[in-house]
Amino acid sequence: MISPTLAASAYDRARHAVSPAAGEAQGINTAAADFAKVMEQVDLAATGAMTGKTETHDLVHSIAQAEIALETVVAIRDKVVEAYQEILRMPV
Repeated sequence: MISPTLAASAYDRARHAVSPAAGEAQGINTAAADFAKVMEQVDLAATGAMTGKTETHDLVHSIAQAEIALETVVAIRDKVVEAYQEILRMPV
């Protein structure tokens, strides 16, 4: 039988193997900032279209970019949830 002390020490030894690298966390932050920027641009284009300051073509283009960005984020979220569920199904 595995004692709690043995399990805790094994966890401590394995922690460094699964911690994210500094570059990986930075990449996620950059991707989130890029997504927020795309959503902000579509908001500005929509506001501009309503006030007559933006062409309809520019509005449609920014909406298409926002749709692609949103679909990408949703696909990534689905993969993360799927991986988490797979981990939960693993026998301990």
